[in-house]
Amino acid sequence: MTAITQRHDFMLIFEVTNGNPNGDPDSGNMPRMDPETGHGLVSDVSLKRKIRNYVDLARTGEDGHHIYVQESSILNDQHRKAYRALRPDDPKVDKDAKLNPKSDDEAIKLRDWMCANFFDVRTFGAVMSTGVNCGQVKGPVQITFATSVEPIMPAEISITRMAATNEAERKQKAEGDDSDDRKENRTMGRKHIVPYGLYVAHGFISAKFAERTGFSDADLALLTEALSSMFEHDHSAARGHMSSRKLILFRHASALGNAPAHKLFDIVKIGRSVDGEFRAIDARLDNLPPARKFGDYSVKIDHDALPAGVDLIEVL
Repeated sequence: MTAITQRHDFMLIFEVTNGNPNGDPDSGNMPRMDPETGHGLVSDVSLKRKIRNYVDLARTGEDGHHIYVQESSILNDQHRKAYRALRPDDPKVDKDAKLNPKSDDEAIKLRDWMCANFFDVRTFGAVMSTGVNCGQVKGPVQITFATSVEPIMPAEISITRMAATNEAERKQKAEGDDSDDRKENRTMGRKHIVPYGLYVAHGFISAKFAERTGFSDADLALLTEALSSMFEHDHSAARGHMSSRKLILFRHASALGNAPAHKLFDIVKIGRSVDGEFRAIDARLDNLPPARKFGDYSVKIDHDALPAGVDLIEVL
């Protein structure tokens, strides 16, 4: 398939209700936060994982849509598939040995094979020089950390269980033992939630880098499908209710682009909805109750400020 020929930028607005959108393992799995502002964060790695998972579900087994970075996968085994395709008669390929391209031409063919067969390599790029060397490639799609529109206030909730883990604990329960030891045994742990948070992530799609990986219009359509629906197949008790609320795509008329991305993102304003009117988020809103649903916000798009040569597409 032909690579895209136009630059794109996008803005994803998503929400979380009573869940942990992206826990920080270095902070007891608390929701990630900017320590200076209190705004919530969701890492780019977390968002890419959800995109990969969606594509894997939606295109399972389809040629060109395999996923390179999977849980518990061995990356060198993925690389050997490329060598096996290009060197079908080489006995070293199936051995647990290091492999390197024999020439610059073969290095390009190995990289291109990985791009053609793995959606996430073609989309996000990859470093594939881990012992079995398939080189590296920068992907055309880059995603920022998502940041909450307003500061979040995480809540810590204790979780208890009713089942016993051993006979002694069962007897304590049967005898009505309400001691501190009994209470401690009934506590499984704690979970952190964000009662409500509206997050914004920005993305950039380079047509020039797409030329190197073969990222096509069909791949772009699948990416926007994943961004729109990925949370629908990622529900869990820990994550609460997460959903994509708006996906805004800016399509440039040229490969290099017709306007800086930050100017395009500034066209979209997110404020509070107060009596049906848009209010900018600032200190004057301190007396408002905390937002608890998407309807508490208002998204305003200034179409008149759209630069020439750029189309705005509201996917969601």
